[in-house]
Amino acid sequence: MPETDFVVSILVLSVVAAPLALLAVLGAASLVGRPPSEAVTARLCHAATVVGLVASLALLAHMLVSGVRYVPVSLGDWVAVPHFHYSVKFVFDRLSVPFCILTFVLCGTIGAFASQYLHRERGFNRFFVLYAVFLAGMVLTALAGTIETLFAGWELVGLSSALLVAYFHERPAPVRNGLWVWVIYRVSDAALVLAAVVMHRMTGEGDFDQMLGSGPWPHGQAALTESQAYIIGGLLLVAVAGKSALVPFSGWLPRAMEGPTPSSAVFYGALSVHLGVYLLLRVSPILDAAPGLAAAVVVLGLVTAVYGYLCGRVQADIKSALAFASLTQVGIIVAEVGLGLHYLALVHLIGHACLRTLQFLRAPTLMHDYHLLENALGEHRPRPRGLWGRLLPEQGRAWVYRLALERGYLDAILNTYFAGPFVKLFRWFDALERRGTDALAGRSSRESDEVPPHTEQPLDELTV
Repeated sequence: MPETDFVVSILVLSVVAAPLALLAVLGAASLVGRPPSEAVTARLCHAATVVGLVASLALLAHMLVSGVRYVPVSLGDWVAVPHFHYSVKFVFDRLSVPFCILTFVLCGTIGAFASQYLHRERGFNRFFVLYAVFLAGMVLTALAGTIETLFAGWELVGLSSALLVAYFHERPAPVRNGLWVWVIYRVSDAALVLAAVVMHRMTGEGDFDQMLGSGPWPHGQAALTESQAYIIGGLLLVAVAGKSALVPFSGWLPRAMEGPTPSSAVFYGALSVHLGVYLLLRVSPILDAAPGLAAAVVVLGLVTAVYGYLCGRVQADIKSALAFASLTQVGIIVAEVGLGLHYLALVHLIGHACLRTLQFLRAPTLMHDYHLLENALGEHRPRPRGLWGRLLPEQGRAWVYRLALERGYLDAILNTYFAGPFVKLFRWFDALERRGTDALAGRSSRESDEVPPHTEQPLDELTV
């Protein structure tokens, strides 16, 4: 048994340490201004993903052979103050291990693809540093046994995702869209932080075992009252909606396609967009304890699926069409979680992530093949009218078509009723600060920083 425990410890360490070591090496080399060559960078990424994948598969095999369904690994309290402590704990079970294997498989595939796709690109090293940040964040989030550990990985994923959207920063559109993604992620992160604080206030712990019960996933019983389940679950649902682009936060997903194709494939099309679903699966006992919240999850998932289907039908470019197709499937998976179909949702998540990665990577050559086919035919391929086109009258089709083109007016609603008031408030504070500075200096002290007279400008047109 001691030898077995030692082997398990080595495997656990390899799974967690491999992406962190990759991040440390690439990050340190970039900070000192001596980035490795493209070949060395590619080999390091391949080695880290292979080590993590082999260790994850070995852990899964050990759990299946031994019948162990739950392997906790605690690194103790890192911060301990009155009424709060920050502990680091990893959990290997039948939810975290498959998701971790999926992460290594898809990230390894994208790493191999990107090393060729971005060959001689000026930002080659920058991409792989952010790739390492993303991989480390995904592994930490997948294996998190406490909400604090999960939040650390959640933040790494969000940071790398927003920076990769703005990867081509010499153009204004990627920077604007990266800012949009970052704003939505801030809302999601704030909800997750509030959920962590409420958990500590209500239960005294951030440990999922204390909140969800120590039974193996998905059979745990939430150690919360119904009112506590509604409060914590509601906050977590907001975090999930922002991270997985559920309605009304769906506008960031097509904007994320401004990033390079490798990041669009694995991050926004396959892994990052499913991170909210993973959190719902992890806290599924809360949904069992709050039937109304579970019903809200089902409704939100179905609304998102319909929204993604309608918007995807009118897209003119393949990456946006794939983004909305991903959104449709994510909505269906969320509805499955709300209905309590946990294993079905997990299998659906894994299958959809693999399929969507393949489609994103195939998209550039697919468009080339379509152009060759249409040139051979001498005309565009005919597109048959769908069921909605046959059932709806002409006026109804026009209304639905415009609604889909405007993406449900979600961006306009968020700009007008949510972002707009904050922007006006911050501009008012900025004007007060300018007047105060000028009054103290006795003159206009910030001529070089003056802004033109205020004109209404939506959030998605702001630049950084």
